[in-house]
Amino acid sequence: MAGRFSLSTANTLSHFASIMKPKILIQFDPDAHASTFDSIVAIDSGVDQLLQRANVTERDIEGLVHGAMFTRGVKDLCRTALFFGGSNVENTEALVAAAKKCFFGPMRVSIMSDPNGSNTTAAAAVLSAEKHGSLSEKKIVILAGTGPVGQRIAKIIASAASVVSASIFVCSRKLEKATSVVDDLSSSMDVPTGIELQPAQAGSVDEAAELTRDADVVFAAGAAGICLMDDRWQQNDRQQILIDINAVPPSGIAGVEVMDTGEQRGNSVCYGAIGVGGLKMKIHKLALQKLFETNDLVLDTETIYQLGTSLA
Repeated sequence: MAGRFSLSTANTLSHFASIMKPKILIQFDPDAHASTFDSIVAIDSGVDQLLQRANVTERDIEGLVHGAMFTRGVKDLCRTALFFGGSNVENTEALVAAAKKCFFGPMRVSIMSDPNGSNTTAAAAVLSAEKHGSLSEKKIVILAGTGPVGQRIAKIIASAASVVSASIFVCSRKLEKATSVVDDLSSSMDVPTGIELQPAQAGSVDEAAELTRDADVVFAAGAAGICLMDDRWQQNDRQQILIDINAVPPSGIAGVEVMDTGEQRGNSVCYGAIGVGGLKMKIHKLALQKLFETNDLVLDTETIYQLGTSLA
């Protein structure tokens, strides 16, 4: 009897030990130091253990990913996930591509890619605009659209099933750069009929004012502390949605406050960086939590946006 009790107890403990394995998130960052921001969001999202790896290169990936794949049985792989951050988007995307090549059959773990917060920020920006109606049949201008967030905003809108037609202007200070980015976006995705991706030059506030004068939605996706659009929009009779993701003064769109969350200013609805950031944080945390529901989830630009629709 004692032996049977002992064996039963051992089996029970083993069973609970299996189902209670800690949720481990491994944070890969090509920068010299793993992002403090990403680390704190991961902890606040409820992971049990955060492992940080900085200075990660493509040649490091196989060993690191295999270490995540082969230390747990298949049924427990959903308790391990990978997060790819970093300030250099191209470097991070190369790490993600290398990691995907390591997987085979059921031997894989879920991954999330959010270099420099570009995917979650772009998703939150688009979803903020969509709170005020469909983006179909709209003129959409993305100032500094050749940067990481701007490109992702364009990609999300162009690929959204709810947008059947739209004119999307991807802007840069130099038309050549905008043209190159539009060409790259067009070749990397199946742009639906009715969606026009167009390059545009907006190298000054005067050029930006002219381009946005008849726009329905304007995103300012530039670097911190750079004003891309002056306050001439306040004299515009046209109702517009203005979304500025720059949190550092001066504003990317003059007259839009950093805390604006759909405030009506004149004829326009305004969102500032912190106004968008509240939704961005919710999307980021939800995405991290979803990673541990299965072992084959890939959260990138479009899937993070789709996830965000449940929050917006």
